[in-house]
Amino acid sequence: MTPNDNSLTPADMTQAERQRDGLTTLRPTRAEAEAAIDVLIRWLGEDPSREGLRDTPARVVRAWEEFCSGYYEDPAAFLPSVLEEVEGYDDMVMLRQIRIESHCEHHLVPILGSAHIAYMPDRRVVGISKLARVIDSFARRLQTQETLTAQVAETIQSVLEPQGVAILIDAQHQCMTTRGVRKPDVSMVTTRFTGVFQTDTNLQRRFLEQARLG
Repeated sequence: MTPNDNSLTPADMTQAERQRDGLTTLRPTRAEAEAAIDVLIRWLGEDPSREGLRDTPARVVRAWEEFCSGYYEDPAAFLPSVLEEVEGYDDMVMLRQIRIESHCEHHLVPILGSAHIAYMPDRRVVGISKLARVIDSFARRLQTQETLTAQVAETIQSVLEPQGVAILIDAQHQCMTTRGVRKPDVSMVTTRFTGVFQTDTNLQRRFLEQARLG
């Protein structure tokens, strides 16, 4: 099995498979992960043996397995097999309002928002769903928004080799909206530009104007 095998989960990987795929950290077992959630529940002052919480550790581990499934995918693998030659089209390709669901690496709480992404083709285009898959693959990891923005742009630039890539992410961080300073209306905006989007201010402005249309 490989990290892109849909049947593969973190708990399924043997240590040999982890080493083969460059995952050198010795991962605890599922039972150990569930025991950690049990400790957290008891630390909060609850009784993990009561009916409503009895299966919570297993449910939490399964949920986080889904939240962080991007660790077992190669985002770049979504792009090469679907490249298509395009004759005569030489303008911007843009996707707007791509839903972002990630988790803050500092507090393990959700980052929720949307991404707008564009590229200028250089002979080839890619199926638009694949761009969304690249974003999802990076988002389904513990993240900072700045890192996520850069990772998506650089991966598309290096694999698709367009004339340039532009990305804007606008997201709310629940570590700020539901705890701490509790500012529920605040969102964070990050951008990354490569190639012609970095050098052509008119093209960059056009991208930003179209992103705001959403």
